[in-house]
Amino acid sequence: MTAVEQRFREFKMPDVGEGLTEAEILKWFVAPGDTVTDGQVVCEVETAKAAVELPIPFDGVVHELRFDEGTTVDVGTPIISVDTDPGAGEAAPQAAPAAGEAVAEAPAAAPESEEKEGRQANLVGYGAAPASTKRRPRKPLPSAQRSAPAPSAAAPAPQAPAPAPAPARPEAAPELNGSGRPARPLAKPPVRKLAKDLGIDLETVTPSGADGIITREDVHAAAEAVQAARETPVAAPATAPTAPQGRERRVPVKGVRKATAQAMVNSAFTAPHVTEFVTVDVTRTMKLVSELKQDPELAGLRVNPLLLVAKALLVAIRRNPDINATWDEGNQEIVYKDYVNLGIAAATPRGLIVPNIKDADAKTLPELASALGELVGTAREGRTSPAEMSGGTITITNVGVFGIDAGTPIINPGESAILAFGAVKLQPWVHKGEVKPRQVTTLALSFDHRLVDGELGSKVLADVAAVLERPKRLITWA
Repeated sequence: MTAVEQRFREFKMPDVGEGLTEAEILKWFVAPGDTVTDGQVVCEVETAKAAVELPIPFDGVVHELRFDEGTTVDVGTPIISVDTDPGAGEAAPQAAPAAGEAVAEAPAAAPESEEKEGRQANLVGYGAAPASTKRRPRKPLPSAQRSAPAPSAAAPAPQAPAPAPAPARPEAAPELNGSGRPARPLAKPPVRKLAKDLGIDLETVTPSGADGIITREDVHAAAEAVQAARETPVAAPATAPTAPQGRERRVPVKGVRKATAQAMVNSAFTAPHVTEFVTVDVTRTMKLVSELKQDPELAGLRVNPLLLVAKALLVAIRRNPDINATWDEGNQEIVYKDYVNLGIAAATPRGLIVPNIKDADAKTLPELASALGELVGTAREGRTSPAEMSGGTITITNVGVFGIDAGTPIINPGESAILAFGAVKLQPWVHKGEVKPRQVTTLALSFDHRLVDGELGSKVLADVAAVLERPKRLITWA
């Protein structure tokens, strides 16, 4: 590694989750020329699980932002370069000197430059040539400026072997195919990514950049041409319906929505789902919710029916612990878990996410209420971390907030069951031998039939219903 490479450090896209492979840059908080310090947040990225702010792990001055906002970048790819020794750039020449000039000037600057180069040599492990020119920062000059010696009538015969003119870069003379175009289209990685996202074959794009390089504008122009061709009717009957321009929107599937879609497909076609339903009178539970809202010990906490549904499910799991498990396909094992990380499905502007409350089974009702409030608030702000969405064991989805009575929820991958809580409605109900208006809801439990049979699934659902019908069981069954 040279001294220049040590000076200009690159910050690579980290894996901010568990095995994530890419992230989209949502927003830059810095620009070239800005000073950054160790731990300072430089950008916000969206992974397949959450939006995350990235802090940089060293000090310096921003030299280059490698990607634009909205670009999806693979983990491990450099996204920003930082000049960690900006003062060194003041002595650097503004333009690459000619070879003869560099050799002639070297003796005059020897004392200071040798001392400085000597320090760099100690870092990199080899000596610097006394007459060598200084390297410029990573942003390269054109090859002609970088390697060709400048003509000078006054320059004597070279005192040291002068470097031969560098051969033309491959980009300057690419291999051509039969049509006279480069055999492989020339484009930078962000442009190739853009073309992939828009479904554009770079072979069909006419380059406008120097040396036949395809630019972002070229890709956008090709995409507009393709879209225009699609919207142009071709020999269609006079009565054939056509989609009016501007009445459809296309949004790339990425980030949370892409990950959710893939997870749901994998779950639906891997785990054999079974869904059972029960309708239950929750009048007493709703009365208890009203009372708890007045309890001083729960002042300022989020108290709602979902809190008691969560507590009822935890009680049911304690009575039927085998429901809290996962199927290990690789080892052909069922993994039973002695802890409950309770997931709560949350709808956010970025899509559906399922953060979970760690060790929910060990929490008191006030602690559970506090954790539930923090989880929902963080999710709405879009600040849920990947760690908060990893390691869940069982999930609740509250479809009742949308006025839905019931559904057949898909199991969160890696879990064995998910409970859907429907809307609570006032309905006629037989109570103590008489038809009375009661508050009623429907519960639906989907479970993985590979490890949960009908008996176990039915017992868990029945226990949840029993607790919600008579919430005093929270005490007697705890």
